[in-house]
Amino acid sequence: MRAMADPVRLDRMFFALADAHRRGMLDRLSRGPASVSELAEPLGIALPSAVKHLAVLEQGGFVASQKLGRVRTYTAQPKALDEMEAWVARRKTLLNAQFDRLDAYLAEQKGKATR
Repeated sequence: MRAMADPVRLDRMFFALADAHRRGMLDRLSRGPASVSELAEPLGIALPSAVKHLAVLEQGGFVASQKLGRVRTYTAQPKALDEMEAWVARRKTLLNAQFDRLDAYLAEQKGKATR
C-alpha cells in the first residue's frame, strides 16, 4: 500500500495551484523550460511578482530552477502531480464506495416498500 501523502506538502501543492498566474506558468512550462521574463510577459505581470509565484511553485515541487549567469530558467517537474493524483484517486475511491453502499441501501429499502 502506498504511504499517505504529507499533509503539509499537499497544502503547499494545492496552494500553488490555487492561483491562475501560477497555473498559467505551469501551462507554459509544459512546453519546455523558460526564463522568468518568458513566463511573466504573456501573463502581464512584473518580474518581481513572477519570481514570487515561481517560488511558490518551487516550494510545491512543481518547478525546478537553474541559474546561468543572470538568467534563471525554470522547468516543470511533472512527477509532482503524481502525489496529488494519488490523493485525489484515494478520495474518489472512498466516495464511490460510499455511493455504492447508498445505492444498495436504497435498493433494499425500495424492495421492502414494494413487498
